[in-house]
Amino acid sequence: MGDIKGSIEGAVAHLTEHLDEAGYTDSLATATLRDDLRAEVRGPNGESTVTDMASAVGGLGELPSPGWLLRAAVASCVATVIGMEAARDGVSLGRVEVEVDSESDDRGILGMDPGVPAGPASMSVRVRIEGDADDAKLRAIAKRGAARCPVCDAVKRAVPVSVEVSAG
Repeated sequence: MGDIKGSIEGAVAHLTEHLDEAGYTDSLATATLRDDLRAEVRGPNGESTVTDMASAVGGLGELPSPGWLLRAAVASCVATVIGMEAARDGVSLGRVEVEVDSESDDRGILGMDPGVPAGPASMSVRVRIEGDADDAKLRAIAKRGAARCPVCDAVKRAVPVSVEVSAG
């Protein structure tokens, strides 16, 4: 916990003195589609994953879908930021479990109804937290973690997305 707290305090101190370094371009994710609707995703430092789609739409249904990875990204990010917030407060955590689900309508992704969004209509985040603080403090840490989670924030607000296409 001390290493996390010290690292966060160091980052805050550095950015306080160098505000021009606070904004940056996030690392690139590049997906390459395979013939079977699997997409291999790679990052600049060797990160990688492979997604798949359900067999109902032509995938093999053997790997996580991109939508599941979105929910997994929200869940893992909220859990991680809760850990950071607990360390900042000097609270030792026991169990932290974050569940994320969403409500979707397949008519959107299948192009059946232009009025139906392709992505989730809503998302729910549920946190179970245990630690060496009282329940009110643990709830406050969890709420701060969810509020400061960049992945959760990106889902909650309308992030402008530009799409450039080159063909041939």
